[in-house]
Amino acid sequence: MGSEKESQNEIILTTKQFSELLDLSPRRIQQLAEEGVLVKVSRGQYKLIESIRNYIAQLQSRASEQEVDYYREKALHEKAKREKAELTLMVMKGELHRSEDVRFVMNDMIAAFRSKMLNIPAKIAPQLVGKKKHSDIQHMLAREVRDALAELSEYDPEAFYAKSSDYVDVNDDEDSEE
Repeated sequence: MGSEKESQNEIILTTKQFSELLDLSPRRIQQLAEEGVLVKVSRGQYKLIESIRNYIAQLQSRASEQEVDYYREKALHEKAKREKAELTLMVMKGELHRSEDVRFVMNDMIAAFRSKMLNIPAKIAPQLVGKKKHSDIQHMLAREVRDALAELSEYDPEAFYAKSSDYVDVNDDEDSEE
């Protein structure tokens, strides 16, 4: 019997009244009813107390989801900052090089190699005059090509340090502390 009394005292609002109460459009009120947030009694009529409870619960749920998104975004931001700091440290130590620095140093190395290779004929031609054995000629040419190739294989980190002020010689710091 108690529930019959409560149902008789239940306040019913129209779509227009609910839209004014919640400051929402009538269409949004209908959408909330379709979503089951507002408790529909009949066409265009909704139970006030149950509907308000459901609406508040929905708003609280949405707010907690936004809070979770905030913490997730903050964690992602902190991770990105950490990764950036790690990469910066690697650059400073010379363990990682910027692409423009690599391009500059490699262009210099390749230009020197090209020059050395193009110089082989002028350098070796006078030495080859009078040589008749193919093995002697091959040996001399191979030696010059190996010398030119050796220049390519010589990695010099100082070339990168000279290119950019981002690099820090870690060994200098250790020596100055002693």
